[in-house]
Amino acid sequence: MPSITEDVSIGNLGSLQTLPDSFTWKLTAADSLLPPSSAAVKKSIPIINLFDPDVTTLLGNACKTWGVFQIANHGIPQKLLDDIESLSKTFFDMPSERKLEAASSDKGVSGYGEPRISPFFEKKMWSEGLTIADGSYRNQFLTIWPRDYTKYCGIVEEYKGEMEKLARRLLSTILGSLGVTVDDIEWAHKAKKSGSKMGSGVIRLNHYPVCPEPERAMGLAAHTDSCLLTIVHQSNMGGLQVFKGESGWVTVEPIPGVLVVNIGDLFHILSNGKFPSVVHRARVNKTRSRISIAYLWGGPAGDVEISPISKIVGPVGPCLYRPVTWSEYLRIKFEVFDKALEAIRVVNPTN
Repeated sequence: MPSITEDVSIGNLGSLQTLPDSFTWKLTAADSLLPPSSAAVKKSIPIINLFDPDVTTLLGNACKTWGVFQIANHGIPQKLLDDIESLSKTFFDMPSERKLEAASSDKGVSGYGEPRISPFFEKKMWSEGLTIADGSYRNQFLTIWPRDYTKYCGIVEEYKGEMEKLARRLLSTILGSLGVTVDDIEWAHKAKKSGSKMGSGVIRLNHYPVCPEPERAMGLAAHTDSCLLTIVHQSNMGGLQVFKGESGWVTVEPIPGVLVVNIGDLFHILSNGKFPSVVHRARVNKTRSRISIAYLWGGPAGDVEISPISKIVGPVGPCLYRPVTWSEYLRIKFEVFDKALEAIRVVNPTN
């Protein structure tokens, strides 16, 4: 995790009247938003009712054509979404020095700080975040919320539980669109038989403060997620964008009660490239701040070998990606970032 003790503290970004040079990005025409006249393209980002009789086909098509979709009637209580958003707002409204008490260590994942992708970019991102990856967050909560510790830990645990159930449901249904099941993923099948979890989940609370020059700033730079899938709850302020081929950057406007699901690198590998790992980013706003809560799910133990599901590849192939351990893939991504999938791609799959 990069250091957050800088000349410009990320905890005070919302109070700045000018955009510091370290946060000023050189954006090209290709980085711009879609014009308002492209509303038809925006609407084509699928919104899927999970109670639809054709949900398996709808999810499969969305994964193949977009790598991202929105879901309604997902079963997550609105009160829980409101509670986790309120928790996030309460934390980010704290003075910078209080937030720093929850700062993540150099080796740890949990805690307060800049986006983990920050080292790959010359300029800084106009955002701050709190990552909740394991039980260590309890100590941080006890420090910053001594009175409300039990209340906020309860919200996090309930959110983690509900999101994991939803993620498992989505995984099973999406795999069904490919004609396979969770049991066809070797490491997932072993985890299921042993009664252990097939993947870990990480919650990332993100805050994008108001920005004096949003057209020259970047809330979160373009990237893909490494995991199986990410479930995102947005506040009522838009900013999330996904990249869709010739359409360019498409804004995913927030809809009350609707969640966004991104396909990650691991699912792309398992599907043998059938599902794109969606490139996404977050832009910022001049008048209103934005909060999003991302639940990143699905990553086996580090020594587990990952590769395309054999039933999808078939007896004659081609298999697009060579087998690597999960820890090796994460190491490759840490070294080459957006070239990680390319680094493990089989050069001549027909052979």
